[in-house]
Amino acid sequence: MRMLLRLLGLLIGLAMAAAGVLIVIEVIAAWLRRNVVTGLVVPWHLWRPQVEMTSWNEAPVPGIAISVALLGLLLLLVGLLARRSHINLDGPAPEITAVTAPRVLARLVGTRVRGTDDIFSASVTVSPRHVSVIAQAWGAADPALRDVVRARVEELLDELPLHRRPRVSVLVQERQGTR
Repeated sequence: MRMLLRLLGLLIGLAMAAAGVLIVIEVIAAWLRRNVVTGLVVPWHLWRPQVEMTSWNEAPVPGIAISVALLGLLLLLVGLLARRSHINLDGPAPEITAVTAPRVLARLVGTRVRGTDDIFSASVTVSPRHVSVIAQAWGAADPALRDVVRARVEELLDELPLHRRPRVSVLVQERQGTR
């Protein structure tokens, strides 16, 4: 959802920048060509009489207004749903709320996994419900190493005061090349 919001923000920003450039071009062209009534890029001279003749009660105007209002509500809904996720922690007292960011937990898990023998690197993705670890091992990626990495991650999660414990999935891949 956050990616959709970023994409929409980019598209709306580009559209507004393009409209601003067109307005600047038209204003400069109007200043330089005072006798000419036509637009340089945008044919506004053809649109103006049509817009002046259109009443607020005619068919396209309410439809356009409703469409713009619905689009605005849709964008507002997307913006509200794209909030940051956080991981709830048990506070020291029931009336105290404690949270952490998934990025912080991912860094903790990644540091713990990289500290394991025979692990070259690790990529960790954390959400409130799931911890996913992809580790690269120097030697053969045997199931015993995967169990060791899983045990280290589980041990770390046991140490943290997590309100809801996420599921853990571990994938160990073999790193090719010399050590």
